[in-house]
Amino acid sequence: MILKRLFGSSIGRKILVAITGLLLIGFVIGHMLGNWNMFFGREEMNAYAAFLKSIPGPLWTARIGLIVIFVLHIIIALKLKMENSGARPVGYKKNNTQRASAASRFMAQTGLLILAFAIYHLLHFTFGQIEPSGFALHDDQGRHDVYGMVIHSFSNPAIAASYVVAMFFLAMHLVHAVQSMLQTFGLTGEQSRPTVEKISIGFAIFIFAGYSAIPVAILSGLVR
Repeated sequence: MILKRLFGSSIGRKILVAITGLLLIGFVIGHMLGNWNMFFGREEMNAYAAFLKSIPGPLWTARIGLIVIFVLHIIIALKLKMENSGARPVGYKKNNTQRASAASRFMAQTGLLILAFAIYHLLHFTFGQIEPSGFALHDDQGRHDVYGMVIHSFSNPAIAASYVVAMFFLAMHLVHAVQSMLQTFGLTGEQSRPTVEKISIGFAIFIFAGYSAIPVAILSGLVR
């Protein structure tokens, strides 16, 4: 009943987009921190991956939940965008577009690109369909050698570059997403807007740097 009411109004849909966005941001941060085990060596990374695989119930529940949240987030956000575009007169829309940032103008496009990347990422590192030779690696303890798999993949400049580009689009999306989310939750106003903009940009740069550091470190030989 509550979800039906939220879906039924523009304000409710904005709240759903903000809530699902917040959950996705939490995942983005947690996933990045887990990936940083690459900087501590093979044992730490493979032990972390082995732990996750040892709890398949919670792991797959989280994965399926994230997919549902992700798809829901995109569908509702696109619906809001179409509603907003249809409600604005042409002249107003042109003036607003001129004032809007690139991040806000291309939210739909960057969101769909992130979805495409997420599918590619799952096929690559979760299901082993992109580089099966790297996915088949095992360490001395017989565990899936996630550390070796990541090294193998990101030693390819094209694959490393594709991940960095994807993280750029994610960061671009986050700049406006964080601002919109805080505004929906009533945590920002005219006076605090400049501060919120700086925080959102800083957070986006942090995420971009945190994820991109791994392929860059592997390509440069800092992690091997």
